[in-house]
Amino acid sequence: MSVAGVQSRVGHRLPAYAGFAALLAAAGLPLYIHAPKFYVDQYGVSLAALGTVLFGLRLLDVVQDPMLGKLSETLRKHRGSAVAIAVSILAGAMVGLFAISPPIAPLFWFALMLTLVFSAFSFLTICFYAQGVAKAEDLGGSGHLRVARWRETGALIGVCVAAVAPVALTQVTEAPFAGFALGFCLLAVIVVLAMRSEWQAAHLPDATGFTMVLRDRPARRLLLIGLLNAAPVAVSSTLFLFFVESRLAAPGWEGPLLLLFFLSAALAAPIWGRAAERFGARNTLVAGMVISILAFACVLFLGPGDIAAFAVICIASGAALGADMTLLPALFAARMARIAPRAAEGFGLWSFVTKFTLAFAAVILLPALEAVGFESGTQNPPEALARLTLYYALVPCFLKALALVLLAATRLEEI
Repeated sequence: MSVAGVQSRVGHRLPAYAGFAALLAAAGLPLYIHAPKFYVDQYGVSLAALGTVLFGLRLLDVVQDPMLGKLSETLRKHRGSAVAIAVSILAGAMVGLFAISPPIAPLFWFALMLTLVFSAFSFLTICFYAQGVAKAEDLGGSGHLRVARWRETGALIGVCVAAVAPVALTQVTEAPFAGFALGFCLLAVIVVLAMRSEWQAAHLPDATGFTMVLRDRPARRLLLIGLLNAAPVAVSSTLFLFFVESRLAAPGWEGPLLLLFFLSAALAAPIWGRAAERFGARNTLVAGMVISILAFACVLFLGPGDIAAFAVICIASGAALGADMTLLPALFAARMARIAPRAAEGFGLWSFVTKFTLAFAAVILLPALEAVGFESGTQNPPEALARLTLYYALVPCFLKALALVLLAATRLEEI
C-alpha cells in the first residue's frame, strides 16, 4: 500500500480517538455533578463525608499517578490488553457506584468504587495521551492539531451526554443512574473494539518523568493558571444540581440547563479556535475569562423562578468554558512540544490539576454548606440559600480573576 493510502487509512481511525476521549470525559467531570447528590438523596450520606472522601482520593493520585505512568511504560508491549483490563475495571466500578445497592456502608462503598474509577481513569488517560503523540507522528504535518481536534470534540460530547443522561433518564425509568451506568458499559465495549488496533508498541513516546516538566518555569506558570482557571468549573459543577433544585426552586430543570451549558461549550469551542488564530490564543482566552466572570457575577442576583435568566447565564458561561477547554490546553501543549515533545507526563500533570480542583471544591464547599444547615431536597433556611449562591457565584469570580491576572502577567515569549 502507498504511503498516501496508509495515511488515509490511519486518518480514518481518528473517530475512535474521539470515542475514547468521550468515554474518559464521561467518567470525569460528570461524576462530580451526579455522584454526591445521588449518594445524599439515595443513601443519606452527609455532604461533609462525601467531600472528605473525594479530596482524599485526589491526594491518592499524587502517589499513584507517577506509579501508573511507570506501569504504562512497563506494559507498553501489551498496552492493548492493559487498556482493555483498565476499561473493564472502570466500567465495572461505574456499575458498582450507580447500579448496585452498597453491600457495605454506603460511604465506604462510595470510596471503594471511586478509587477504582479514578485509578483506571488515570491509567487510561496516560496511555491515551501517549498513544495520541504516536498517532500524530504517524499522520505527519498537522497531525497534532488533527488528533487534538478529534480528541477534544469527543471529550466535549462525552461531557455533554454524561452530564445530562441521568437526569434525562428519569423520564423513562425509575433507575436512571443504573441506566446511565449500563450505557457507559456499552460505550466502553464500543470504544475498546474501535481502538483495538491503535495500541501498537512501536513509536510510543519515551517516558521522562515529571521532573523535566516541573523544572520549566513557563510550564509551572501554565499549570498554576490551569489550576486557578479550572477551579471555577469545579465549584459550579459540584454545586450545580443543588443550586437549580434549591436556589432557583426548579427541580426537573437540571437536565435541560446542564445540556444547554455543555452544548454552548461544544458549539463555541471552534469559534474560539478561529478567534485565537486571528487575535492570538492568550488574548482570546482573556476575553473568554472576562465573559465567564461577568456571567457568574450575574448569578448573585437570581432567586426562585429565575430559570430564563439562568439559562442565558448557562449559555454565556458555557461558551466561555469552550475557550477554557481548548485554548489553555493548547498553550500548555505548545510548551510541552518545546520542552518534552516525546513525553506524555506533562499531560498527566495537566489532568491531575483538573482532577484536584474538583476534589478541592468538594472538600471545601460541601461541608461548608452542611455547616450552615443546607440539606438537599428540603426547604432550606434563607441563610443557607444565600450561602449557596455566594459559593456558586462569588467563589468562581474570585478564582477566575486570579487566573486572569496571572495569564495577563505572562509574556508570550515565555510560552
